[in-house]
Amino acid sequence: MLSIDPKELPIPKLHGYLLGAVGPRPIAFASTIDADGNPNLAPFSFFNVFSANPPIMVFSPARSGRTNTTKDTYNNVKNIAEVVINVVSHDMVHQMSLASSPYSPGVDEFAKAGFTKIASETIQPFRVAESPVQFECVVNEVVELGQNGGAGNLVICEVKKIHINEAVLDADGKIDQHKIDLVSRMGGNWYCRADENSMFEITKPITTVGIGVDAIPVDIQNSSLLSKNDLGQLGGIEELPNETDVNEYKLLELSDLFVSLEDEQTKLELELHKRAKELLTENKLDEAWMTLLSFNNN
Repeated sequence: MLSIDPKELPIPKLHGYLLGAVGPRPIAFASTIDADGNPNLAPFSFFNVFSANPPIMVFSPARSGRTNTTKDTYNNVKNIAEVVINVVSHDMVHQMSLASSPYSPGVDEFAKAGFTKIASETIQPFRVAESPVQFECVVNEVVELGQNGGAGNLVICEVKKIHINEAVLDADGKIDQHKIDLVSRMGGNWYCRADENSMFEITKPITTVGIGVDAIPVDIQNSSLLSKNDLGQLGGIEELPNETDVNEYKLLELSDLFVSLEDEQTKLELELHKRAKELLTENKLDEAWMTLLSFNNN
């Protein structure tokens, strides 16, 4: 394990470690205007949503690690405390990257990157028509974290209006995570695409309380096949399946396995753990538990 004191690293190397390890990071494609009304458009991956009531987003246009200069976006929101945060989909990622070029102040990145301007309803900066979701925000506060190169500037924004392309909604009016096709930043030149190959679902234990890893039978905890992460998934169940359900599942789904390995109990247990692990990858928690417990009901 490499242990590092951040104060002992050059800023570019520290920056690389931070961005390489913390990701994927969502992208705030920020639209602002300067004091003369000139539009500016720039992406920032130091960004997230931090509150729903009030709706607050924060992004950070950091000082340049090379020149210690501030971003046009930072300068703009200090003068005109308004910003549109546009989310970035895969269909617009190359245009977004082009807009990140260090154009001179006053240059219109909308035109340079080929984006379409849409007038906002509550603030002055334009929205990006190609973005599937656009947030009109007022800037409540800018928190400067330092005056040296690499220092962040937290732009704390309150959402005043949300615009959503109906094409990314599902039948219930919710944003469909497959349809929105978001991209995010990784380290270096790498990006990540949130598509069916990279996304998976985990039921969040918000209103439920799992039994915990410590309540899992010791023989399962000591499995040679199940990882600690697998045990964490198993520990998320609220209560173990009852004996009747286990026996019914065993009869319907596992009888062939039990018959074929009746005289090889060690191999049988291993095969059951293997099958349970496969069920966990499919997020079939109840079935995985009944598979594991069937051995004890043998």
